[in-house]
Amino acid sequence: MTKYIFITGGVVSSLGKGIAAASIGCLLESRGLRVTLQKFDPYLNVDPGTMSPFQHGEVFVTDDGAETDLDLGHYERFTHAPLTQANNLTSGRLYEQIIARERRGDYLGKTVQVIPHVTNEIKAAMRRVAAGVDIIIVEIGGTVGDIESLPFLEAIRQMRHEVGRENAVFVHTTLVPWIAAAQELKTKPTQHSVKELRAIGIQPDMLLCRSERPFGREVKEKIAMFCDVDIEAVICANDVSSVYEVPLVFADQKVDDFILKQLGVTTKPRDLRRWANMLTRMRNPIGEVDIALVGKYVTYEDAYKSLKEALLHGGLAHGVKVNIEWVEAEELTWPECCRRLQPYDGVLVPGGFGKRGIDGMLHAIRYAREFKVPYFGICLGMQTMVIEFARNVCGLPQADSTEFDPATPHRVIYKLRELKGVDELGGTMRLGAYPCKLAEGSLAREAYGVAEIRERHRHRFEFNREYEGVLTAHGMRLTGQTPDGVYVEICELPDHPWFLGCQFHPEFKSKPLEPHPLFRAFIGAALRYRNEIFRKEGRHANFPVAEARGS
Repeated sequence: MTKYIFITGGVVSSLGKGIAAASIGCLLESRGLRVTLQKFDPYLNVDPGTMSPFQHGEVFVTDDGAETDLDLGHYERFTHAPLTQANNLTSGRLYEQIIARERRGDYLGKTVQVIPHVTNEIKAAMRRVAAGVDIIIVEIGGTVGDIESLPFLEAIRQMRHEVGRENAVFVHTTLVPWIAAAQELKTKPTQHSVKELRAIGIQPDMLLCRSERPFGREVKEKIAMFCDVDIEAVICANDVSSVYEVPLVFADQKVDDFILKQLGVTTKPRDLRRWANMLTRMRNPIGEVDIALVGKYVTYEDAYKSLKEALLHGGLAHGVKVNIEWVEAEELTWPECCRRLQPYDGVLVPGGFGKRGIDGMLHAIRYAREFKVPYFGICLGMQTMVIEFARNVCGLPQADSTEFDPATPHRVIYKLRELKGVDELGGTMRLGAYPCKLAEGSLAREAYGVAEIRERHRHRFEFNREYEGVLTAHGMRLTGQTPDGVYVEICELPDHPWFLGCQFHPEFKSKPLEPHPLFRAFIGAALRYRNEIFRKEGRHANFPVAEARGS
């Protein structure tokens, strides 16, 4: 029978429930167990697809095209669980399904209520995902005490009753704040959070206590006594320098041992050797590279969560540290941007929507193209790469995307053919994994090492193949396209050391133990560029010269 681990949060939001869930999944996978993870979000949006990145952070896309919470990105980076739309549900989606059934008459005239109809729908969603795995880890978004999360908490309370206490564990993430004026840690917020949880019928089996600094047995004993949990189930989850340290922190405190004991599961010993080796390389880089990330949401780094992690993974592949400079696209002008971007070893323009900041992105791309600096364009970054090339190389000064100028005479980027006339934002994009054939002798083919790939998309606008002739005649190469030849997926400039734009989002498939090929190649190119500048000018002298590995 599938076992359940329910993760809740208290006191405040943003304590790291997603990292905790992913880390527990990592530990259980290392013991040979089949694990999956699920996130319930209490907000009323059907999905985060139309939410502002400043409100919600990154929208993570799965292979089946689901627009999901960024925590699913943590789940995929820490484990090998294949995630789909079923792994992330919001209150909005649940209520949408329930109301649709009510309108069809599925409830046979009954009064539709939170209990049992909403809670039954939540439990059914858990059971669907739980099929075929040993353990499912279910994270409940929000904070205990929030009105909107109550149906989910009631559902997991009922779930434990239905599957049996020996088949379910409650893990509560809470806060033990350091009070600077008193120079001590305070356990009272944790006590009150557990009291709130117990008031709705849930007694946590384990407490993950987030804290600025480590605490010892005395604090653990106090929390254990007042919250009625075993002392070995009070876990010190203090701040660490990297989220990838968390599985080892949990392993040191035997989090997985306690959970498996509670669930009555016997496994082989955990094997975290690869993970530990990865952390050793991360802590001991043999060099570094500086990357300018020119975007429109740079004031809120969670908007580019997977991208930031994928760059770090690319550095791990070469044993170097990646320093990311978040550059606000709106601040860049020509030619002043050349001085601003000169210190960096590579330029990356990520995805985004809307016209704001486009001119700055075009200036950054022009700088990278003219000064032979490695460039990586992702989604919008590929579209702006095409626009810049059309304007400044092909002699089409009014070239644009119909997203930014619907009346442009040279629409080198335009809206998906099959979605023209569709105005509703939700569900109008090319979403999920699509196949792509790679051209021989291209940077992409060299990076991947295979002829065909599948990558995840999230966009409304495409390369206009009507302009293929003029662009390729001036030197651009289209090196990736769908097998049917309809969509252009990758563009490159062969007369440049490394200049590549892709229509998809490769960052969604990068893991610390399996860096994505394009990020590995981009960081390798940035490292070679840095070494060349170092040898010529001595510009970067604070680290020894590191050589790119196999890129």
